[in-house]
Amino acid sequence: MRSTAIVAASLLLGTAALLASPVRASAQSRGPTAVRNGARPAVIVPDPKYADAAAFLERVIATEMRNKQLPALSIALVDGDRIVWARGFGEADPVRHVPATAETVYRVGSVSKLFTDVGIMQLVEKGQVNLDAPVSRYLPGFHPHPVNSSGAPITLRQLTSHRAGLVREPPVGNYFDTSSPSLRATVTSLDSTTLIYPPATHTKYSNAGIATVGYVLQRLGHERFPSYLADHVLAPLGMDESAFELTPALEPRLATGYMWTYDGRRFPAPRFELGESPAGSLYTTVTDLCRFMSAMFARGQGLRARVLRPETVEAMWVPQFAPRGTRTGYGIGFRVDTLDGLRTVEHGGAIYGFATQATMLPDEHLGVAVVTTLDAANTVTSRVATAALRAMLAARQHRPIPAWVTTDPVPAVKATRLAGRYVSDSSVLELTYVTTPTDTPATSAQLVARSSLGGTRAVLRQSGDTLIRDDRIGFGTRFTVSGDTIVALFRHYIRVADSKPAPAAPALRRLVGEYGWDYNILYILENKGHLDALIEWFFQSPLTGISDTQFRFPQGSLYDNEPVTFSLDQSGSVTGLYVGKVWFPRRAIGPASGNQLRITPVRPIADLEREARAATPPIEPKRLRTPDLVELVTLDSTIHLEIRYATTNNFLGTRLYPEARAFLERPAAEALVRAHHSLEKMGYGIL
Repeated sequence: MRSTAIVAASLLLGTAALLASPVRASAQSRGPTAVRNGARPAVIVPDPKYADAAAFLERVIATEMRNKQLPALSIALVDGDRIVWARGFGEADPVRHVPATAETVYRVGSVSKLFTDVGIMQLVEKGQVNLDAPVSRYLPGFHPHPVNSSGAPITLRQLTSHRAGLVREPPVGNYFDTSSPSLRATVTSLDSTTLIYPPATHTKYSNAGIATVGYVLQRLGHERFPSYLADHVLAPLGMDESAFELTPALEPRLATGYMWTYDGRRFPAPRFELGESPAGSLYTTVTDLCRFMSAMFARGQGLRARVLRPETVEAMWVPQFAPRGTRTGYGIGFRVDTLDGLRTVEHGGAIYGFATQATMLPDEHLGVAVVTTLDAANTVTSRVATAALRAMLAARQHRPIPAWVTTDPVPAVKATRLAGRYVSDSSVLELTYVTTPTDTPATSAQLVARSSLGGTRAVLRQSGDTLIRDDRIGFGTRFTVSGDTIVALFRHYIRVADSKPAPAAPALRRLVGEYGWDYNILYILENKGHLDALIEWFFQSPLTGISDTQFRFPQGSLYDNEPVTFSLDQSGSVTGLYVGKVWFPRRAIGPASGNQLRITPVRPIADLEREARAATPPIEPKRLRTPDLVELVTLDSTIHLEIRYATTNNFLGTRLYPEARAFLERPAAEALVRAHHSLEKMGYGIL
């Protein structure tokens, strides 16, 4: 659901431990219909022609799974009408230790859009739909407010190519809405929205737009969207392991997706159904995605899997609203691009806990599908897919497989030396050596870069003497270091002394905080006198102020040019905010809540405390140091204490310490005081 923005973020900054034992092939299968005992094989062994490519990709995938800590990944390669290799890596269910296979079921997010668009093109072929007619011809009540007085109508061609100017998410049934409303309610809610751009004038990615296309199919087909797509698209393609709603047959094989956050958390992804189902609700396997690709390659007559005429498919692969001859852009559903001079058609997908890439070289009849079970790891799936296509081309042409760029962590000594603030004109580059806990021990220490140009957080690794961005959501930006100068993003950055930022203005401070829900938190941050929004966990953008409570996302960001409106109650307290028309309630943190997580104990605190006081620590067989406890504030009274266990402001809500006093062994206390004095020079102190 977030594929476009993930690619944009990547451009701005531009045998694994988790690898399960190989699953044996159920049959020496070389084609999509090879089965054993009525079931599709867990592994499709590589066609001899592509054996070297498969071995190369196994090494690449092992490296990426280890470095990026991916729980599971499945891949399939297709050549014409044959799947020439498919298998899984890691564990589709790490709790039950279920291995990932070629037939593991995944949620593939925005790859779903391709099937919705194929469905609408079937109606175009039948003369039941005109791509250039106003959508209101098919949905009489569809009337989002125009952005200006012209009121140009929205067409299906604009919706399928993300040129309608619609908001990214509908007010109802959006990416955050766990109520799983009907498709009708989802699309109807768009009537309360205002277009962000006039139709046809700007490419603006919109899940709401494809939801509308799906609703047209539902209305004209007189059938619920999931069953309509199953009957008219999935079944003719032979995709019997796919559906737009989770069925009892697919659920046992559905992989567990995982969320992760910059502050180190990892947790199972939510599994609610989206109201905007046509834009992102497909459940499928990598082999079924390859069956779809084979159908797209088909040129002859009488092929069972074909669902569209060849000329219709070719029309979908032409960039829309672009000068004749343009080779990149959105076609009808498909993203059109090039790889080493060859035409590619593709789509990525990101939905809670999953990242997918499906890419074809249509003129070569080659394709690849890659899915992993870690949220927003689309750079990984995209890089693996690109490597796969290049390896297949090399096999065809009997030449060496292009090398895979490998990187290593920046050593601690070097990372510590590089950490600091660098400036180029009005642009700022900040390098930080992050050693705080993250979701896995393997990534607990990283050199992290953030540019004021892009805002995204980039993990830097090294390849030789060059630093390269290499993380789950970005790859490739190079940072060349020479003394106190860093060359990156076409700029020369010079190291400057860091300084304590000025306090946030009161008008901004009241807006800073968390909004949304545990499974998807939107953070409003103050950043050197303006507000940033960190949305969908990973996408940070500076907001442009319109008034004290109204702001706007920048053009080209995930929520391209959409308004952000804070809501206040009668006392002037912020109750939440709207992104477009999507409501994010304010979360209870900060001074009003004591900035403290609370739990409800399963047993009375008095009982627990009585047991704790009766317990004794382990007996040490040998005392290594004579105790020399010192009260910290007696060494430096400017060190401030906040000892919550001496108050009720702690996770238990109970006073556990009789006094708010802190003691350390003398060497540790003296070291802390030295750190405190160093921080004082920059205007900081220790709490």
